[in-house]
Amino acid sequence: MSQQETVATLKKKEVRKQIFEKLTGALSDYKEELGEKKLATHVKKASKLISRDLVKISKKNHHRSKPKKAAPKKNAKTRVKIKSVDARTTEAKTSESKD
Repeated sequence: MSQQETVATLKKKEVRKQIFEKLTGALSDYKEELGEKKLATHVKKASKLISRDLVKISKKNHHRSKPKKAAPKKNAKTRVKIKSVDARTTEAKTSESKD
């Protein structure tokens, strides 16, 4: 399972928590210099920004990857051309067949 697939299936909060944990682990060296609260605040803000963008991108890619269904064809009214029939010709034909 690749990272994009996991992001698409997870919710924004879950993604944010994962990013927060990874960043705090990676930046643990700076905890002494900045202080624990400041580092946590900055990491929290960064994880919000990153998770928001990841979820947007993953949703966009997920929607693009789905094949679109063919639009149903509209039932067009079929026009039937009716030839105009002269009353005289039909009378003549019917009178001939009676004889």
